[in-house]
Amino acid sequence: MSYPQTASLAHFKLPAIDNEPMYSYAPSSVERQKLQAAVEEMRAQAPFEVPVVINGERIFTGKTEKQVNPSEHKQVLCTFHQADAALTQKAIDGALAARDRWEALPFNERAAVFLKAADLLSTKYRYKLMAATMLGQGKNIWQAEIDTAAELADFFRFNCKYAEEMYHQQPPKNAPGVWNRVEYRALDGFVYAVTPFNFTAIAGNLPGAPALMGNVVVWKPSLMAVYSNYLVFQLLEEAGLPAGVIQFIPGPAIEITETVLASPDFSSLHFTGSTQVFRTLWKNIANNIDNFKSYPRIVGETGGKNYHMLHPDLESSDLKHAALQTIRGAFEYQGQKCSATSRVYVPKALAAEYKSYLVQEHAKITQGPVHEFQHFSGPVISQVSFDKIKSYIDYAASAEDCEILAGGKYDDSVGYYVQPTVIATTNPKTKTMVEEIFGPVVTVYEYEGSFEETCKLIGETTEYALTGALFAHNRENIVMGTNLLRHTAGNFYVNDKSTGAVVGQQPFGGGRASGTNDKAGSLTLLTRFVSTRSIKENFVPIEDFSYPSNLQ
Repeated sequence: MSYPQTASLAHFKLPAIDNEPMYSYAPSSVERQKLQAAVEEMRAQAPFEVPVVINGERIFTGKTEKQVNPSEHKQVLCTFHQADAALTQKAIDGALAARDRWEALPFNERAAVFLKAADLLSTKYRYKLMAATMLGQGKNIWQAEIDTAAELADFFRFNCKYAEEMYHQQPPKNAPGVWNRVEYRALDGFVYAVTPFNFTAIAGNLPGAPALMGNVVVWKPSLMAVYSNYLVFQLLEEAGLPAGVIQFIPGPAIEITETVLASPDFSSLHFTGSTQVFRTLWKNIANNIDNFKSYPRIVGETGGKNYHMLHPDLESSDLKHAALQTIRGAFEYQGQKCSATSRVYVPKALAAEYKSYLVQEHAKITQGPVHEFQHFSGPVISQVSFDKIKSYIDYAASAEDCEILAGGKYDDSVGYYVQPTVIATTNPKTKTMVEEIFGPVVTVYEYEGSFEETCKLIGETTEYALTGALFAHNRENIVMGTNLLRHTAGNFYVNDKSTGAVVGQQPFGGGRASGTNDKAGSLTLLTRFVSTRSIKENFVPIEDFSYPSNLQ
């Protein structure tokens, strides 16, 4: 089938872009009733079957794995079919075949797909996608709302806004008789998107952002988030995304990745996950560099060992605020955010009061399955995660330089439950202050040295630089702390928790071992997925090849 040459006959203006309004889900609200119904229906109908999708074709390979409900790990949420090397190659070939037609679509046509997807998400798909994220990834209502309903819609909409701004960036000068332009081409090949379990929004943005810019994408979802990710894929299909532009291939990471990196047409990695995996991928890309048609763009957001730093000038009301923000930052979504608060530095003179607030507020936390809406805390994602977090708690319980102030219990008999845990330490380099745990564990260190020395200590303690927060009262101290901590976090908060970046408000990403800091939710991320071409057009013929300087 042949396709006519596409063209835009006007400069279209996007609809007004704003953050997706969030619902409160109060007990008597209509939205809570609708979500309750969606959760109950999904629990009753599980397990669902998820195929590999290549060129729009549903493929049932027979090689299956299960995604369980971490709140009740005996319940299987979905059975998903897995791609192998041959199907991965088929996905690559199909994506490359779709590339030229997709890139040739005018920007407004590509943007329309994602704007429609955002509207479908905020209406038709809202409760179903939230239910899948809750049951499959262990999020409570609010965490699912800010992730699937708000952040994913915001990514789709704001990416369109930022892309429009990028396309309007043109050379400011033209010589007489010359017209200069710049176009923003898709990358020469395909993008490989490797997505994490913990944010459905990130899972949608990693393939979505490159696709908006005219790229084709091979998407390998986390095996612990397949069902919600498949619903995102279905959402994009319903919004009009052509077959082959994004290929959905759950399956074994090593086999799929080896096939991807063997392709000369591999042009970019878009990754969110562990630092160790990202470094391995980077090395493998480097080892294959002679095989690629172009130098691949490597974009990654990885781990964090995020801090709260308390200044000695804090008053009692400030300390309570800092404690409440620490409870949220450390224990929301069971600490399974790359931005989660994991270490706290508090002046020794204020430590007793601060810790008393922590313990008092911790006592109010309830924990249970996500379908019981009252709980603040739920399960961690898997047995592997449970065992890892348990080992850190056991370490703290036996270490001479640590004391468990609150929590410290765990139980995997029904679901993967780790009680939110507060540790106090006298050693700023103890294991739980240095290593990423990715669970509901926060360690508090009482510092006796100067504020300036402790800010230096924060930067020297870990290899990460993702998020951090400063709590201080006096403006001069806020300025001083902000400057001293400049390179310790890509997202820095003043008198707020270390989590909760909002698209369009706080572009997200960190440096050092935390990633390439390309700032998801901003124009800078989109620049990584285009290859610019400068065009100079001359309108006036020349009459001689020589220049005045050549004259005698």
